[in-house]
Amino acid sequence: MGEVSGVNRIVGLETEYGCLVTDAHGIGCVDSWPVRVKNHLFKKERLGAIDLHYRDYEEPPGNGGFLLNGGRLYVDMGHLEYSSPECLTVRDIVAYDLAGDAMLQLGLEEMDATEHVSFLKNNVDHHTGATFGCHENYLMRRDVQFNPDILGTLLSFLATRQVFTGAGRVGSANPLSFEFESLPEDGLVDFQISQRADHIVNDIYQWVQFNRAIINARDEPLADYRKYRRLHLLIGDSNMSPFATALKVGTTALILTLLEDRKLPRDVILRDAVTATRQISRDATGRAVIALEDGRTRDTLDIQWEFLEHARKHLAGADEETDWILESWAFTLDALDRKPELLIGGVDWISKKWMLEMFMEKEQLTWRDPWMQSLDLEYHNLNPARGLFFALNPAKAIGEFNDSVRREEALRIPPSNTRAHGRGKAVEFFQAHGSPYLINWDSIAFENHNYLMMQDPFDSYDGAVAEFLR
Repeated sequence: MGEVSGVNRIVGLETEYGCLVTDAHGIGCVDSWPVRVKNHLFKKERLGAIDLHYRDYEEPPGNGGFLLNGGRLYVDMGHLEYSSPECLTVRDIVAYDLAGDAMLQLGLEEMDATEHVSFLKNNVDHHTGATFGCHENYLMRRDVQFNPDILGTLLSFLATRQVFTGAGRVGSANPLSFEFESLPEDGLVDFQISQRADHIVNDIYQWVQFNRAIINARDEPLADYRKYRRLHLLIGDSNMSPFATALKVGTTALILTLLEDRKLPRDVILRDAVTATRQISRDATGRAVIALEDGRTRDTLDIQWEFLEHARKHLAGADEETDWILESWAFTLDALDRKPELLIGGVDWISKKWMLEMFMEKEQLTWRDPWMQSLDLEYHNLNPARGLFFALNPAKAIGEFNDSVRREEALRIPPSNTRAHGRGKAVEFFQAHGSPYLINWDSIAFENHNYLMMQDPFDSYDGAVAEFLR
């Protein structure tokens, strides 16, 4: 039985993808492409086992299914959503997050549709003002008490980490008539750090669709509820840069370890985490000065440095991956302050802003030109032949990391050290048999046999699954 400590923490990412149709092939049928690609991946590519049962009233049979790699792909309110398998290391979670991108691109290529259909790994629709998410899931100990000070400090970290996790966006949104005191007179913003910031209207809340919060409060551990809880975060952007995804997940995992060990800093609670989230996003220097609960103000980067120093003090030397996260975190904060161009290809908002500013200068455009929103979307295009991210030439260390986590085998082979492995083996078995089956994150069933419960995410369940299916 594993323990939740260090970066040895179960993590999963859920990514909702935009779909862009660019010519007459897609007129009137934009919504059909997510369904068509999903069907192709399950039926032609045989990447998973399609659901045979209702999962809830919005997920009828055939809406999606679990994958050979232990993850899940399904249609959610018209768009494709990919949930990674449970992962124990930062490199694994990045690799399996990228596997979702690769699946969707593979589907379009095999359907000969790449000339007129694209999937976008972004979080805003400039045309409708809608937002779609990248949700993070972290397994935590059930016995940890979330008192106001702990929650306030966690919210401070999540609001300020935008400086390296933000994907960047052209323009702004003001949902629910949210009043924001520092808007310019015309109400418009040229460029900001985060795509999700404008759509976050609460700090902690339960219902996702109608009141998006930094932290989703629903208690759904998908594991033994006596031992574990699942922290579900809504604030994060979808990242094109694997390095940015690694920083997003890795630094957050370390902060959660400090939280569980009661070693968080004590003097960084924000006066209003939602307002600060927007304020930080709309200051493209990365150094927004924000108000704290105790009446002081502090620089965004200074707050991140304090979190980093606490992590160094208590976690340095724990293992190789922890040290890599700490080193990469320090390098990123230093570069944001001194030489942001070192982060091209590593931090998405820095990369996007650099590309768009070069284009504006060349074409003599302004941020308000509609062309800029189109280029904003193209940064997130999953097609390497069209996506602007793939044209970047990052520094050596960032480039080597980004290349190292693109693993073709992650599309079909699950992680070996979590229950995703047993689930993936069950999916492979169910594909080969026509009898009824049922798959959930924490259980499987076949024909009229009893359920096999899988409530320990640290267990591969290889032996138990093999015995059950035998």
